[in-house]
Amino acid sequence: MIRSSMSPTPPHRGACRAVALLTAACAIAAAADNDARQQLERRLNSLASARLEERARTVTKIQTRADAERRAQQVRAKLLAMIGGLPETRAPLNAKTAGVLQREGFRIEKIVFESLPRFYVTANVYVPATGAGPFPAVVMTPGHSPTGKAGEYILAANFARNGIVALAYDPMSEGERLQYFDPVTGKSAVGGPTGEHSQAAIADNLTGEHISRYFVWDAMRAIDYLGTRPDIDVQRIGAFGCSGGGTVTAYLAAFDPRVKAAATACYITAFQDLLAAPTGVQEAEQTIPGFIAAGFDFADWVELAAPRPYAIVSTSNDMFPYAGAQRSYEEAKRIYGLYGAADKLQWITGPGGHGALGPIHPEILAFFTRALKNSGDPPTYARLTPDQPADLAVTSTGQVANSLGGETIASIISKVRPAKAAVNFRVPAGIEAVPGAPAPAGFDVMGSFKLTGEDGIDLPGHMTVRKNIGRKPAILILSDELQPDLSDPDRVIVTLSLRPSPPGTEAAKSPLQGNFYLLSLRAELVGRTLVGMRADDIIRAVDWLVARTDVDPSSITVYGKGAYGVALLHAAALDRRITRVVVEDAPASFRAIVNEPLHRNAPEIAIPGVLRYYDIPDLIQAITPRPVTLLNSLHPEPLLPHLIH
Repeated sequence: MIRSSMSPTPPHRGACRAVALLTAACAIAAAADNDARQQLERRLNSLASARLEERARTVTKIQTRADAERRAQQVRAKLLAMIGGLPETRAPLNAKTAGVLQREGFRIEKIVFESLPRFYVTANVYVPATGAGPFPAVVMTPGHSPTGKAGEYILAANFARNGIVALAYDPMSEGERLQYFDPVTGKSAVGGPTGEHSQAAIADNLTGEHISRYFVWDAMRAIDYLGTRPDIDVQRIGAFGCSGGGTVTAYLAAFDPRVKAAATACYITAFQDLLAAPTGVQEAEQTIPGFIAAGFDFADWVELAAPRPYAIVSTSNDMFPYAGAQRSYEEAKRIYGLYGAADKLQWITGPGGHGALGPIHPEILAFFTRALKNSGDPPTYARLTPDQPADLAVTSTGQVANSLGGETIASIISKVRPAKAAVNFRVPAGIEAVPGAPAPAGFDVMGSFKLTGEDGIDLPGHMTVRKNIGRKPAILILSDELQPDLSDPDRVIVTLSLRPSPPGTEAAKSPLQGNFYLLSLRAELVGRTLVGMRADDIIRAVDWLVARTDVDPSSITVYGKGAYGVALLHAAALDRRITRVVVEDAPASFRAIVNEPLHRNAPEIAIPGVLRYYDIPDLIQAITPRPVTLLNSLHPEPLLPHLIH
């Protein structure tokens, strides 16, 4: 098997007009193997399991506080590097108050500040009506809800009524901060928080950053804002969030020591349980490429906060498995014990599904009153009637986009220009060809077969060969839509489907991302990409072809359409046995995806960090002087020319 290698560092191994140029022999679509996706998921899960087992052995060796602190320092530095670091400078907040609502026992201040220059964050600050202050405070990050900060009303109000200031803000794509706002419809052009996050994350990943850096930065800037207020005790600031907000809170507590107490709800679990669950991985900002491959798990987020007070909050029927939360709690409890702080880690549990925190609100309040007020008195709790989101709005229109304007996450990412490292696409010194299958018996043969890929995954294919004397040129067609016939007796013609994804429900979660979104996230966790794995499949197929007695190894043409074309360009840059390349309907560049706010089906071709090394034109240059034919190269179509950038 040829081993794919790039220098200095590969971005994740594992990247009918055409037929007239290749052969007149093409016909109807080949059927997809419905088990291919399941095979691939099992393979990815096995890679994850092996790395998680290795991590467990590493964590078991941590026996002293010094061991724990050393690992925490290493893990924190690695994670910061993996997300692209954090912005180096803090621009002026330029905070403004847009109004105040007086309520029983508290008031709500409507504020806006700039996380980055002209990148506006809208927030509500719930301030106790009684008491002299300075007060402790909690930064509240909502989950993936269109209402954003308004959904935090009940718990935030109860914080204030118990003497703790609560700052609830709109994360990107929620509440008043739609990032892909369509001024014609007054709605998101993408369809919801998850869709907006995935759009931004795909583009950001290509630059070598990870979208979570911007979520964390918003939360850090909320702490900065609290630090400007004389009524806040900056030594008593906590953080709380549920679901996507729990994710941000976990990251925030790990990276920012100003967080003196944290509670993460409906997020902390263990990958051993999450990857086996029907729902699996969930969201772009929750999935850092290479996270499992680097030897990390959910418990690391908790352990990075040690020995500060921390609450893991779980519901019994959450899509983030309860058993995984228990697993991470038990591991983190031991690590906290090495700090002499086992009593500072708490597991708050309750009934119900994802985000059903109402029954355990009092326990969450009690955790923060102990941690931030050093009070063991039971907090008071009332099921209040929330104000309407429109009443809590900070902007005049209910959206930053058409009231304040400014930057969007897409416009910020489009300005990222990573320094490009030199890359040398090279063919390894030795090529080991796998034993080829014997030529089919008979004079005229056309039949289906399965080629076993390097990972043991079956690749469905179809082969046409006419028995005659001598070796013949080979044409390898990479497509789920083409099937050869017997019209060309002078060539060996093979179609191959590369790890296909049967139609599923992924598009419903993030419509513009297509059916490969969640699968690509799962692959990226273990340091793989669909492009890289498909390139391996192609090289495996070339191994098989050159080992056949009826194939001329000096004449192998490969055709790839769409996303298959991107994988083909990577394979051809590495494997010079591919003598001619024909690519149809493939993207012209990765950079174009970054530059265009809205794009379709990008997860199928995405490679985290690729623009630090090369773009598609560089691949073509690496293939030359072998002929490369490009048919209908695609640039991302502006889906909404009037979109505010």
